[in-house]
Amino acid sequence: MATASGKERTSPKAIKFLFGGLAGMGATVFVQPLDLVKNRMQLSGEGAKTKEYKTSFHAVGSILRNEGLRGIYTGLSAGLLRQATYTTTRLGIYTILFEKLTKADGTPPQLLHEGSDRDDGRGHGGLCGDSGRDQRRGYSNVFNALVRMSREEGITTLWRGCVPTMARAVVVNAAQLASYSQSKQALLDSGYFRDDILCHFCASMISGLVTTAASMPVDIAKTRIQNMRMIDGKPEYKNGLDVLMKVVRYEGFFSLWKGFTPYYARLGPHTVLTFIFLEQMNKYYKQFFLSG
Repeated sequence: MATASGKERTSPKAIKFLFGGLAGMGATVFVQPLDLVKNRMQLSGEGAKTKEYKTSFHAVGSILRNEGLRGIYTGLSAGLLRQATYTTTRLGIYTILFEKLTKADGTPPQLLHEGSDRDDGRGHGGLCGDSGRDQRRGYSNVFNALVRMSREEGITTLWRGCVPTMARAVVVNAAQLASYSQSKQALLDSGYFRDDILCHFCASMISGLVTTAASMPVDIAKTRIQNMRMIDGKPEYKNGLDVLMKVVRYEGFFSLWKGFTPYYARLGPHTVLTFIFLEQMNKYYKQFFLSG
């Protein structure tokens, strides 16, 4: 059903934010094990100590052997909380701005405008989702972690790594949007794909490869800062640049891409699942609430 301006009726802003968060949380349930392995790999060998895990598969086997099946979902509550804040904000802002810039005939905004919208959404989303820190310090759940971190390390600790988190969000967005759009168009132009879930999946996985390579150094800086210790009363790292310099000096240049496999395996499916869930929720909302 169209409005007086010629555009179809859309869901309320609150619903856009709600669906964005639910889509991200649904995807996280499926990819949380990969995110856990990625974080463990990035922390393995920290401070020039012996690497705890040799490969991603070794990490999975070690976690299952030592912590059981539930251990592979350690940090799920924190991941869900992060999506409830980060993705709710990111997809909510993006959807609203995208619809505003879409022309009455349905023509989507130009890539440059679309990129700016998503940068804005991801930057704000990264800020809002920064407190969801995955730790291995005996936290029973995310709320226990928030209370203990505030009491034991100070309330500002919840925003530790805020700057590299937002930097990562911008890098991920810039690489992801451009590579996804180009990959999708190339697949469609090949004549072997239609604009369906298979095309979206393949384009997302290609995009994930490019995005992973571009964003992993920033992601490692974020992970190390969020998990850093206090040594002789001083923080282990000064800032994100200090993290990168120490990683290169003590662990080697290519350690900046440590955990590449689980990071890549997580990024592609999470993107695909998030947008599949989002599209389905929007589809049924339109069918049941806007069709009349």
